[in-house]
Amino acid sequence: MGFNPLAEKGTPIENQFRNWTHLNVQPYNKQEVHPYSRTRGILMNGIEVEAVLFSHMFHRTTEDMELRRKLAMTRRIEQEQQKMVNWLIPGNESTIAVTLGYEQVAVDLTAWLARTEPDPYVKAALDFALLEDFDHLYRYSNLMEEISDQKPESVVGDYTEIFPGRPTYAEHRHPFDDVRKYYDKNSADILTKLHVLTIVAGEQQTMNFYMNVGNRSTERTARGLYQEIGMVEEEHVTHYGSLMDPRETWFERMVLHEYNECYMYYSCMESEVDGRVKVIWQQMLDDEIEHLRIACDLMKQYEKRDPQEFLPNELPQLTVFQSNKDYVREILASQVDLTGKETEYVKTDDLPKDFRYFEHQRIVNGDDIPSQSVIDAHIRSKGTDYRLETEGPHPVERMRSKESVVI
Repeated sequence: MGFNPLAEKGTPIENQFRNWTHLNVQPYNKQEVHPYSRTRGILMNGIEVEAVLFSHMFHRTTEDMELRRKLAMTRRIEQEQQKMVNWLIPGNESTIAVTLGYEQVAVDLTAWLARTEPDPYVKAALDFALLEDFDHLYRYSNLMEEISDQKPESVVGDYTEIFPGRPTYAEHRHPFDDVRKYYDKNSADILTKLHVLTIVAGEQQTMNFYMNVGNRSTERTARGLYQEIGMVEEEHVTHYGSLMDPRETWFERMVLHEYNECYMYYSCMESEVDGRVKVIWQQMLDDEIEHLRIACDLMKQYEKRDPQEFLPNELPQLTVFQSNKDYVREILASQVDLTGKETEYVKTDDLPKDFRYFEHQRIVNGDDIPSQSVIDAHIRSKGTDYRLETEGPHPVERMRSKESVVI
């Protein structure tokens, strides 16, 4: 029998408050940190931010004072957890380096979720956005070489390749074409529900990060790139968020949030290579086991339902960060030319000539596209774009040129 958070005893919630010294953790060493220790921290920060935002929204929809107090209690701890996790990032790590960490999260998390996703429609949604995040990593890597003396491979290691994906300029779709079909809450596999919650939290955190740091650069091209990719992150949050069944009740969602936090902290703990950080994941897991118990009790109290009706007896296959080079290349070779059309994906060349995609492209791209300009600038200064191709040439032949902007 595997790990079952419903059968474990967590830290009593009244014992979960920590002092400032405990919360103000020692950051990792940016020169020594394992790339996937960085990505785990970035992702779990996003998971905690999602937990806090969800709790605030739930709090605002009920007039039951007892429930509001219970939500406030758990939410305060979630805020403390978020501070500990996010404070692992050192102040001397540059914004562009952290940005590459965010995009490595997007690539290797999305690829893993797609590879293990049981629902074909949800897998297709993951594959679709994977190629866009992969391209973002390429654009930001070229920016890093232009504005700093740091090499992108010093952030991502040799785990994630860097070269063009679906070109960022082509990712700007009309809002109608980012709304997907949702899974059925009554028949969806628990892994599907957890995958969707995880990717929504991750993409939402990336969107929020770019919303807040994108204007910190003095370089106009850099500001433009963060702005352009930040708008694609809005598309991704809509894209993934629409996969959730809107018929789930607030209590179902609360239980799923807490279960997913147990699942993700256990996943992190099992694969973490930094012993000091692994202790933090264990502490968070112990906290979340108690949060899950509280959420289950509230569901029983208010809905007269036992969450064990839809939760498994043990955690499903864990989510881990690992290299996904072959998988990314496979999806890139077969799906690079896709775009959205309502709830499905089609080749751009198969769209009607008067389809709204083309008019939207004309409006937003105008006569200057930051994601193209940053590659142009790199080619002008260094003669070629920046790439990290460890497994051979680009899988799409027309994208192999390193001396011209990919159009």
